[in-house]
Amino acid sequence: MENNLLVNIGEQRFDRLMEQGRFYVDKTGFIKEWWETGSTVTLITRPRRFGKTLNMSMLECFFSNKYAGRSDLFEGLSIWAEEKYRELQGAFPVIYLTFANVRAMNYMDMEYKLTKVIADLFEQNRYLLKGDLLSSNEREYYKGIKPGMEARVASDAVHSMANFMQRYYGKDVIILLDEYDTPMQEAWLNGYWDEAVFFLGDFFNSTFKTNRYLCRGMITGITRISKESIFSDLNNLDVITATSNEYAEAFGFTEEEVFKALDAAGLGGEKGRVKEWYDGFNFGPYTDIYNPWSIASFIRKKGKYEAYWVNTGGNGLINSLVQRGSAGIKQTMEELLQGKSFRAEIDGQIVFQQLEEDENAVWSLLLAAGYLKAAGTEPAGCGNGTEPAGDVWYTLRLTNYEVQQMFRRMVKRWFNGSTKVPYNNFIRALLINDVDAMNEFMNTIALRSFSSFDMAGGVSGDDAPERFYHGFVLGMVVELSGRYEIISNRESGFGRYDVMLKPADRERDYAYIIEFKVFRGYREKTLEETLANAHAQIEEKQYEAGLIAEGVPSGRIRKYGFVFQGKRCLIG
Repeated sequence: MENNLLVNIGEQRFDRLMEQGRFYVDKTGFIKEWWETGSTVTLITRPRRFGKTLNMSMLECFFSNKYAGRSDLFEGLSIWAEEKYRELQGAFPVIYLTFANVRAMNYMDMEYKLTKVIADLFEQNRYLLKGDLLSSNEREYYKGIKPGMEARVASDAVHSMANFMQRYYGKDVIILLDEYDTPMQEAWLNGYWDEAVFFLGDFFNSTFKTNRYLCRGMITGITRISKESIFSDLNNLDVITATSNEYAEAFGFTEEEVFKALDAAGLGGEKGRVKEWYDGFNFGPYTDIYNPWSIASFIRKKGKYEAYWVNTGGNGLINSLVQRGSAGIKQTMEELLQGKSFRAEIDGQIVFQQLEEDENAVWSLLLAAGYLKAAGTEPAGCGNGTEPAGDVWYTLRLTNYEVQQMFRRMVKRWFNGSTKVPYNNFIRALLINDVDAMNEFMNTIALRSFSSFDMAGGVSGDDAPERFYHGFVLGMVVELSGRYEIISNRESGFGRYDVMLKPADRERDYAYIIEFKVFRGYREKTLEETLANAHAQIEEKQYEAGLIAEGVPSGRIRKYGFVFQGKRCLIG
């Protein structure tokens, strides 16, 4: 079947897609649903590349008087079938802002970029300076709105613009703000959170709370930042997250929409594999939502399978959280990469200040960002009976094969990017029992990476080795996936081992037990003595018992101690 779809990757302007007759899945029902809810201000969170910006552009094209008379943009779409909505097209003054490009390494640069976004808005509406609408003081104020203006002026400027537009058109204003949380994620990553909160808290209060010229407001982003941060005064906010029932079909493609597009593109035979790669997102009652970027890219590339969505950037925060995370986070990620699931208590609000101390806060963020999916939920008491009343626990797993590929590549980059020694060289040395090569590699990575690879600010020295070990195990999971089942910190014999590698092919490959230990000066005099103690523990606790019980001969089990003293490592 011939591909009849004209796919334009990355086009985020609704009017251009319609004018060029490009591939578009009709989401204009979103217009009706939003308008009929009657909410003054709505915040919708969805993962990146899920059509948030395109939908915001669609709202602008539909409501803004700049597009009055552009019925051609909506003819043939579902919204145009209803007569009363035709009367709303082009009927309102609209302010459309995006914080997508507000990314900065420090607060001063962030503040400048925010002021430029606001200054650009004033430049686009210089017609307001004509005539006698504005007083002489207001004209001076208007001309003072420029990049680099004082924060106290900038935080109130959109409120002032709404005032001017309301007076000019005689109608209250619709305000659309896309990617509101980009500056906040950057602030957390780069260490200027408190300053950003102070500025943006004032901005949101002035723009959406105390703005009597506001008709409706729509805000979109990836995360729902806690109310205590920048929304403390915004009590008129209708918050819609991925678990909400509202707008469940408005962002992303349903399976029906995807399969229809594949048939039209002559790729109907790929439905099963496309589902494995790109399905898995859950919004409200819909459990089969696909990422639009990946589907459009797959069609554009004529059926080539790639990790399109996860390769579009924007993974810096996720990379930082997992790389610098606790041993518990790394252990859970190890299980996820092996296709397993886990239970966690999820909070719809993201408290960024807790990301380095609360594992559940990390999982909440990964769920909101689309890297995890909820395979099920349980009310309090369904687990071990210790959860307080009202808690909801989620069973979580990686969203799909595309996300799994992203994390595998991420882990590889941690090692290869920081050591300049290919990580698979260590794996090769392990499999051929080349202890000298293993020692050389491990000492290289420990020397260059031990203090930075796994350590976040405030992490104690006692925690560092454990974080390092679990990061290293993640690397083994990535390199040996399929060839070995890799288990860590599990019961075996009379104690606990650190890592066990169980071969899929027992005739070709050996099994491995690896015990990690840190040199303790009050117990041992030398690193060699620590190594001996590691082997003694393997034997005394009978760590090989589980392998032998499964039929692995003792002669096919290799036992290693990995011991550390500061940045020095000894393997044997």
